[in-house]
Amino acid sequence: MASKFQRSNRTGWLMAGPAGLLIAGFVILPFFFAFALSFTNQRLISPNPTEFTGLANYRQLLGMAVLTVDPVVDAAGAVVLKDGVPEYPAIRSFTRNNPDYPHLQGMREWTSFTWGDSRTYILARDVVFLTAIVNTFIFVIVVAPVQAGLALGLALLINQRLRGINLFRAIYFMPVVVSIVVVSLLWRFIYDGNSGLLNNLLGAISFGAIPQIDWLGNPSTALGAIIAMSIWQAVGFHMVIWLSGLQTISPTLYEAGAIEGASKWQTFRYITWPGLRNTAVLVLIVITMQAFALFAQIDVMTSGGPLDSTQTIVFQAIERGYGKQDISGGSAISVILFVIVLTISLIQRWLTRERT
Repeated sequence: MASKFQRSNRTGWLMAGPAGLLIAGFVILPFFFAFALSFTNQRLISPNPTEFTGLANYRQLLGMAVLTVDPVVDAAGAVVLKDGVPEYPAIRSFTRNNPDYPHLQGMREWTSFTWGDSRTYILARDVVFLTAIVNTFIFVIVVAPVQAGLALGLALLINQRLRGINLFRAIYFMPVVVSIVVVSLLWRFIYDGNSGLLNNLLGAISFGAIPQIDWLGNPSTALGAIIAMSIWQAVGFHMVIWLSGLQTISPTLYEAGAIEGASKWQTFRYITWPGLRNTAVLVLIVITMQAFALFAQIDVMTSGGPLDSTQTIVFQAIERGYGKQDISGGSAISVILFVIVLTISLIQRWLTRERT
């Protein structure tokens, strides 16, 4: 006869079974399927048979090289100047049909810098994908601390017994329950370069001194505009998580701090923050995973432009897999994203571990 513990354990597995099957069917199996496709040349719709290509997709996505060239000199050995600056050989003379540089064939310039008289070029096989990686990391590095900090500040503000505090909680949380597509459309109108609310507000405050800015049409401001909107949209969700952590801290600790004459900063540093340790780990991991999954805002507001300034890893995966029907390339991007997120999550967990 089964013991009470065994019956309870069996009941638990039965209740978790449907969720486990759904996770296996819609998360785990598709990932392994994508992992297998990333080593092929599979197209979404193609009459050609699928062929195993090994690491070709990964080499195409991550292939990089460094090329350092000296300035062009004339017959007398003097450096040739163009508009007052040294002239350098054209990159295409190295990356197109040059047998002396076979590893550079098909590459394009990603970025470059001058060091002394020489110029160093960073070349890549897929410039857009590398730009997407950089943009995604910029988004994560900015959004994670700023959003977590603002959410904690809001949680501290509303974690008080004041009249009407529930109204403020609802207001702060309201953007979370609105569809991200609707929010993106709304902010696209706010950022409009001609008659957007933000330009009108800045013009009114400065009495016309601040010129109108095409926030989403300018490569230097488009990503920053999306970052600001994303922080505003999700800060309420993380505020609720911080709030739940604050409410688990025993009030007797605050009473003891007040008796000892602790200041507000000392109370936060020695009572509140240590009590939020596990909550902070959860918030940082959740924000990081959500930030790496950035897609809807990009798709609705900029479609990756202008000039690829708002390309992200997930947008590239979907654009490559469905837009260009290169399902193997999109699968390879998904695998790369999985490895990046897993690595960062493990690092975060290690840095925030309990130290004995």
